This record gives sequence, structure tokens and C-alpha cells, in this order.
Amino acid sequence: MDLVKPDYQAILQLITPGSSVLDLGCGSGDLLAILEREKKVRGQGIEVDDKAVFDCVTKGLNVFHSDIDTGLSEYGDKSFEYVIMHMTLQQVKKPDFVLIEAMRVGKKVIIGIPNFAHINARFQIFFKGRTPVTPALPYEWHDTPNLHFLSILDFEEYCDRQKIRIEGAHFIGIRGRVKILPNLFAQTGIFVISGQKDEQH
Repeated sequence: MDLVKPDYQAILQLITPGSSVLDLGCGSGDLLAILEREKKVRGQGIEVDDKAVFDCVTKGLNVFHSDIDTGLSEYGDKSFEYVIMHMTLQQVKKPDFVLIEAMRVGKKVIIGIPNFAHINARFQIFFKGRTPVTPALPYEWHDTPNLHFLSILDFEEYCDRQKIRIEGAHFIGIRGRVKILPNLFAQTGIFVISGQKDEQH
């Protein structure tokens, strides 16, 4: 597991072996492949990009070509133990809708976001006057798939307003886990959510 990226390692530690996993916006399937190998999950992915779907198929992954912005109507309530949206939420057109659907389909949802308020991003905006490019935000302004730029604090406040339960959070920086001032020093935030607080009422 030494060669596994720190954010993938954090997600691996959150997944129970042998569980069912739906990876929304799974890209080329790198995370899903690691989960199947290391955790023996029953994995399924959804991806909109044709080339990425082809890459997944060549890896032997069970991935469907679909746009998660249109919903997950083919899946029943709580049909997966985990739904993963890693580096996906900031790319969808309708994050509110996609999150609600993810929480409906998954018993737990793991969200991984790039932190736009990371100190390197702040430095580039303040001193260079340029749209930041960092390891977690690697794209130039003209070719980025990102539609929304949010920080760790933004996501936490969003969940509070929407009454979404955050069960746990892990913050990843340049040198691994971040425990102090994550909104400043973490490049990636990984959250475990489990539906809205008033669902049981």
C-alpha cells in the first residue's frame, strides 16, 4: 500500500472489507481497482467520459457509462453500503441533487474534495493574481472540469445548513495527514456523511 496515494489510503481505511461500493465519477477506475484488490469490495462505477469508461473496462471493472447529474433512479434506496464521490462533487452541474441521490442510494457516502482555500492556492491568488494550480487543483482555468470551487470550510458549512450528518473527516496535505488548521494546510478533505439529520423523524 506504500505506492497508494494518501487520499486513496484514507478512503481505503474507511471501507469495510467485502462491502458493496458505488463509485460516482470513477474516472479511469484507479480507486475502484485498489478497493477491489485491497478490500475485496463488490464494486461498481459510473462515469460519463467515454475514454475513462474504456480504461475501466480494460482493468476488468464493472463501470456504466452515465451522467450522475441525471440521477441514480436505477438504484434502490440504501442499495450500497458505500457511495464514493472522490474529486467529483466540484465537477457536477447539480451538486445538491447528486448529493441527495448519493445519500439515498448509499448507507454511507464518502466525499473527497479539493480544498480551494489551501495555502498554496491563496498564495497564487494573492501574490501572482492567477487562478491557482496545485496538486489537488491541477488544471489551468481554460481546461478545468471543475465547475465549483469550494473549501473544506465551505463544505462543512454547507452540510450544517442542509442538516447533513458528517460522521468523520480526514484531511490530506502535501506530507500526509493534516490535523491543525485543515482549511489552510490540507489540499484534500475527505468526509463521511450518512444522510440528513431529520431523516429518522
